[in-house]
Amino acid sequence: MVIQMNETALATIDQIREFLNGTAQVGFTTPQDPVRVRRFIAGVLSRFKYDRRGKGERGVLFAYMRRLSGYSHSHLARLIAQHRLSGSVSVASRASRTSFACKFSGADLIALAELDGLHDTLSGPATRELCRPAFTVFGDIRYQRLASISVSHLYNLRGSVRYRELRLSHQSTRSVANAIGIRKAPAPEGLPGYIRIDTVHQGDQDGVKGVYHINAVDIVTQWQIVASVQAISEAYLLPVIDQMLRGFPFVVRGFHSDNGGEFVNRKVARLLDKLRAEFTKSRPRHSNDNALAECKNGATIRKLMGHGHIDQRHARIINLFYANTFNPYLNFHRPCFFAVEKPGLKGKIIKTYPQSHIMTPWDRLQRIANYEQYLKPSVTTGTLNDLALRQSDSQAAAQVQKARTLLFQSLNRRATSVV
Repeated sequence: MVIQMNETALATIDQIREFLNGTAQVGFTTPQDPVRVRRFIAGVLSRFKYDRRGKGERGVLFAYMRRLSGYSHSHLARLIAQHRLSGSVSVASRASRTSFACKFSGADLIALAELDGLHDTLSGPATRELCRPAFTVFGDIRYQRLASISVSHLYNLRGSVRYRELRLSHQSTRSVANAIGIRKAPAPEGLPGYIRIDTVHQGDQDGVKGVYHINAVDIVTQWQIVASVQAISEAYLLPVIDQMLRGFPFVVRGFHSDNGGEFVNRKVARLLDKLRAEFTKSRPRHSNDNALAECKNGATIRKLMGHGHIDQRHARIINLFYANTFNPYLNFHRPCFFAVEKPGLKGKIIKTYPQSHIMTPWDRLQRIANYEQYLKPSVTTGTLNDLALRQSDSQAAAQVQKARTLLFQSLNRRATSVV
């Protein structure tokens, strides 16, 4: 049943007030005809001279129009403001509505998903720093639009349904009281060659120890060398530590570790003494002394190798994978955040991480004044630059992913053959 109502019969504010009081329990269903509804609103505003009324009377008229139109408070307020300016309440055409062109296409989502798959989904600023040289330096047109994307919109693309469809994708060390080493935080003073080192255990299974990863990171440049050992005894560690220290392109001047006995021992101290490197170790109640190495443990090693158990006997082939594929990718192709320190209130140091300071360890090394003088005699700038430009960032990441797949396939075959 349709009830016809002649609302123009309501000629005074008192009549409208009585109407509202009498229909408090009555619900109206407004036909979905915006033209008729706006014509009704314009008629009420004109007939009762809405703008000349007092606040109380305007409130009664506002409630009346809301009751019959079914519009929200904010929507009706916008229509009244439109009538006040133009003298009418019109329906906005679709052509006049603001619309924004879609800048990033499905091909961009595919390229972003592929890039995140290669680099194990880095942070937004670091991913943007990968897109920019991919197009500007290596000429990959897939990243032409992504090269200029904002970090916030990059996260918007990652949150889209299409992107998600494409991307289906600890045991603590015992402290040792030992007089070896100096208890202090290293002070590199902006120079390369001050190393922080830590171990990552690949878990136990049925009482069997897993392989150990050794992670060494330069404080200033974040140049990173990762290796693997069967166990953390001196017999296994010393050759690997010596190999890792020789893998840095610059002279090692400092060596910092936590208080674990695998590093704080006389044999490691003698090795560092031959290199004339200062041996420091973490202080009690100073959890940030070795924070850089511990952050890299999760951001690189755990992200690459996971948390599952890997038997100790696989340490040699994992070490080859690190030396031949993973370490070059980390130092020449994977962007890192570098802090900018500013003095704050009461002497506090405030650290920020601007986009301009996201770069690879090799790029950061080149920003050090006269950095060539810190390189080892056997290392030249030309050699390092050739390694950096031998392949693009995504090509290096693809090589890491392929090598990792082959590595885990080899580990599974070896485990099956033993069983």
